[in-house]
Amino acid sequence: MLNEIIVRGARQHNLKNIDVRIPRDKLVVITGLSGSGKSTLAFDTIYAEGQRRYVESLSSYARQFLERMDKPDVEAIEGLSPAIAIEQKTTSKNPRSTVATVTEIYDYLRLLYARAGTPHCPECGRPIRARSPQEIVDQLEALGAGARLSLLAPLITQRKGEHKAVLTRLQKEGFVRARIDGRLVELAEAPELEKNKKHTIEVVVDRIVIKDGVGRRLTDSVELALRLGEGLLLALIHGQGEAPDREELFSERLSCDHCGVSLPELSPQMFSFNSPLGACPTCDGLGVRVFFDPELVVPDKTLSPRDGAVAPWGDSESSYRLQTLEALAGHLGFDPATPWRDLPEDVRQQLLHGSREEVEFYLERENRRHYYKRRWEGFIPLLERRHRETTSQAMREEYERFMSSQPCPECGGARLKKTSLAVTVGGLDIWSFTRMSVRQSLAFVDGLSLGRREAQIADKVLREISQRLGFMADVGLDYLTLDRAAGTLSGGEGQRIRLATQIGSALVGVLYVLDEPSIGLHQRDNQRLLDALAKMRDLGNTVLVVEHDEDTIRQADYVVDMGPGAGRHGGEVVFAGTPAALLQSEASLTGQYLSGRKAIPLPERRRQPGPAWLEMLDCREHNLKGVDVKIPIGLLTCVTGVSGSGKSSLVLDTLHKAVAHKLYRTKERPGLHGQIKGVKRLDKVIDIDQSPIGRTPRSNPATYTGLFTHIRELFAQTPEARARGYKSGRFSFNVRGGRCPACDGDGIIKIEMHFLPDVYVRCEVCQGRRYNRDTLEIAYKGANIAEVLDMTCNQALEFFDAVPVIRQKLSTLVAVGLGYIRLGQPATTLSGGEAQRVKLSRELAKRGTGRTLYILDEPTTGLHFDDINKLLNVLHTLVDLGNTVVVIEHNLDVIKTADWLIDLGPEGGDRGGQVLASGPPELIAATPHSHTGRYLARVLGLA
Repeated sequence: MLNEIIVRGARQHNLKNIDVRIPRDKLVVITGLSGSGKSTLAFDTIYAEGQRRYVESLSSYARQFLERMDKPDVEAIEGLSPAIAIEQKTTSKNPRSTVATVTEIYDYLRLLYARAGTPHCPECGRPIRARSPQEIVDQLEALGAGARLSLLAPLITQRKGEHKAVLTRLQKEGFVRARIDGRLVELAEAPELEKNKKHTIEVVVDRIVIKDGVGRRLTDSVELALRLGEGLLLALIHGQGEAPDREELFSERLSCDHCGVSLPELSPQMFSFNSPLGACPTCDGLGVRVFFDPELVVPDKTLSPRDGAVAPWGDSESSYRLQTLEALAGHLGFDPATPWRDLPEDVRQQLLHGSREEVEFYLERENRRHYYKRRWEGFIPLLERRHRETTSQAMREEYERFMSSQPCPECGGARLKKTSLAVTVGGLDIWSFTRMSVRQSLAFVDGLSLGRREAQIADKVLREISQRLGFMADVGLDYLTLDRAAGTLSGGEGQRIRLATQIGSALVGVLYVLDEPSIGLHQRDNQRLLDALAKMRDLGNTVLVVEHDEDTIRQADYVVDMGPGAGRHGGEVVFAGTPAALLQSEASLTGQYLSGRKAIPLPERRRQPGPAWLEMLDCREHNLKGVDVKIPIGLLTCVTGVSGSGKSSLVLDTLHKAVAHKLYRTKERPGLHGQIKGVKRLDKVIDIDQSPIGRTPRSNPATYTGLFTHIRELFAQTPEARARGYKSGRFSFNVRGGRCPACDGDGIIKIEMHFLPDVYVRCEVCQGRRYNRDTLEIAYKGANIAEVLDMTCNQALEFFDAVPVIRQKLSTLVAVGLGYIRLGQPATTLSGGEAQRVKLSRELAKRGTGRTLYILDEPTTGLHFDDINKLLNVLHTLVDLGNTVVVIEHNLDVIKTADWLIDLGPEGGDRGGQVLASGPPELIAATPHSHTGRYLARVLGLA
């Protein structure tokens, strides 16, 4: 067996026909500049080929259901194992996905509660016990003479299948009727059941009227029903007169003596919020209810009803609305010009939810008034009715802008039925268990004391739960609560959760490919992650990590450094060998930074805070403990702290949304806080993240920055274009006229291959140039529009040097280190770091007022040491222009160059949410209980 993975002739994307050997069963790091080809080598070449070979080994029928991987452009890869990619971008946004479900911990919890749980009465809370057939008979006879009831035995409960054998057997045994999916039918006329749908079948054992002398028959029927239903009996009690029918479930095993309440047999499905057996019927297991939020309906309480306080009505001059408002003002006794906040509470409630009495309204037409009386419906019931009745998707979305979610009134956010929540293990119901953090859950499981029988049943289940919780703690996620929605996790958190799951699977001989698992992880937790990666390697797996983190590179067994530049200047293997040899390499930029020959310098002088501050008081979102925070305006501020300490809750959920709400009257509700001061010193707030600048290949840096508009106008002004009557639209590949009609301006044509991956071929008409022949005949300085789009930013800067408006935008792209990318490079091929720097360049190119608040969440994600240096130059340029920059960051190179730090902690989750210290980096480095300060002191040379 080969002890190496050998790649020969890799030419995918910007790889330049490279050969590389990677040792198997080792921890291997692939590093290099942003855009140098790291991900192309690891994911688009090695992983894609490994996955493709596995899928190709399956039948054509199975292949059509699996992810299709394109065959990478590579001559040969030898020594490949089955490959598993653990990426950042696949966290489920499904509201039903939680940390517990993604890690499969919830599956084991459901089994634990079903087999070793102690049931209680959902009404009185007493432990419940089994009932004998005689006790059930006594309770039914207590209904009184004349009571009519049907005794049903549950046979099939929410199970897929046609169930023909069950129905045939019942007929042979002499039964006449059954209730199938809630409908009573004659067995001789039973409908055919759909095979792939879940069904419920209950056979009617007897129909009885309670009277003297019926006891023997009732006892026989109850015993028969219990035998058929395996201990369960459903009594359908028919209502007298207009009274509706009601059902009572009796169990030979579980029922409350005090309240008479019976529970179904405990099963894992009973604790699933995705199953009808367990999900709360009010919210269908979502835990929340969507409603029209008065805070969104009336967002600005300084406005009066007449001036548009009620946002869905706005300040419309509609005569009907003005007449309605005038009638309400006359009846309720208020001035429609009074600000909403100054109206009496009773008036506000009646305007929103409806009047208690009839109101005299009028319609005025052609100087005649028609009076009529009715109750005022209320703004919120009116919106509910219109949302319910509208058939327009656009109007439904418009109404939903005024809706929020709140915990379900029935289950209080627990997602489950009361009967499911009445089962406890160690005194906790399953919802209370999932509300604990991983650290608390681990302590609870380890300290759990059960009876001999329960302990014997639960032993293996508890061991599995404890192992999985331990794996999550090992990768630095002990602060997460198990009920945390998967959609709210960061890319790094989602990736480490999947990493913990893979560790738990204990596979051997697998190739794992990871994309920067250290993202969002504080230096304190880094070693735990590295130990987890080493554990996977020691099991006998090859662990291939795309990473920039210094600790990870130093502890790797082997390093592949890509470069020497980025884009078309990269795609080569600069170095391949041990970390120790990397430090000695002169050709490797990474080695120069790791050895200290190159470094990101400390600022010669830190900017000092002025009199202007942005203050947030009593911040309480998520785990924030009512903190007060002051951010100096006009400085570069870093918000630091261990993972889960509350950084995103403070900056993204509270600061960004609160400032945006003040400046733009946005509908999005900010995180819980008391007050925000100093916003009047700002005129804009911009969140610059690493999301793609476009979702389709048609979007590119030239279109996103507005550069392409000026280039098209320039081409339209050439003598030949003017002679032909071409306008700037002629040079767009998004509209008809100038683009190639064969490929609609894509340059490529997709050919669908059914169960094989789709094949993309270059358009034969335009040869991939996107435009038709007539358009390409127009040239500026000897280059046509397609040739301009194929230029790099560096080339284009020289080419358009005489055009100031184009030169200015290009110079900002070059300034942020993107001189190597092509103007027409599809947005889908840009890395996260490149996309973020394109956004930064667009901001730099604008004529700023110097009063903008820029917010960045871990901008160093995907960036090499050299790229971080360029990013810092851009951020400091923004601050020099008078703007305020707030960055959430773990990277010490960014933290050490900041003007001001706000350090949160001391730990993550429920043990975080406090401000440990705020001030210049030197002050944080001297703070005794700050984890950030401890590592920062070493970088500043204070330790």
